[in-house]
Amino acid sequence: MFPIRDDNPQILTPYATYAIVVLNVAAWVLLQGMGNDAALAGSVCRFGLIPGELMQLVPPGTRLPLGPSSVCVISDSGSWHTTITSMFMHGGWMHIVGNMWFMWIFGGNVEDAMGSVRFFFFYLLCGLAASALQVAANPESPIPMVGASGAIGGVMGAYVLLYPRVHVHMLFIFVIYVTTFAVPAFLMLGYWFLVQVLSGVSTYGSEGGGVAFWAHIGGFVAGGILMFVFRNNELLAKHPYHGWQKRSSPTRNWHRVDRR
Repeated sequence: MFPIRDDNPQILTPYATYAIVVLNVAAWVLLQGMGNDAALAGSVCRFGLIPGELMQLVPPGTRLPLGPSSVCVISDSGSWHTTITSMFMHGGWMHIVGNMWFMWIFGGNVEDAMGSVRFFFFYLLCGLAASALQVAANPESPIPMVGASGAIGGVMGAYVLLYPRVHVHMLFIFVIYVTTFAVPAFLMLGYWFLVQVLSGVSTYGSEGGGVAFWAHIGGFVAGGILMFVFRNNELLAKHPYHGWQKRSSPTRNWHRVDRR
């Protein structure tokens, strides 16, 4: 299942959402060579967040293999900048496309509730919170962490509290059967969060690479909390589907929207 759109009207021009997408794409093209092996490995090493390096629990000079022909050497000069730069790095085409798609669907309406400047700082703080929980879960890890999904998890955490009854249209594919259906945001995003928690618990302590589930969890929770700090009630008053008290959506509930 994959979200394809929501029924939430866009009130403001989402300049910050556009800027965040452009920054991620620019980093992918200019710094990561659009997935070129050498450029990708080098960017992950320089700009990815390595918990063991950040917490100085991996000895400087330690060589970490990043592939068949790439090695990352742990620095002794500190790596605090990677808490920010890692949010704009990705590990592959599917990684960046998936993250930017979720950002495109959910970011604009959260920006509607905050304004562009507030939303940009909200996004960065969610990303920092996501990184903090991932590091806390395994502070000695030598595995580089990259991706915008922790910060986008924060956007989703804010969205589910701001617009819980707005319908999100999902694409479902099973072999040759393809259909779409719509569910309230609190069900779709609640299910997503539950999957992250169960996956995080099941992989806790794992030494291999993979999905940073704890970053997703940290970002989602931070977004739900920070939303109350960053929201602008005057902007929210203009939104027709804000909160539980509003009419859910102009579409049909709980059943198939179309089938092909």
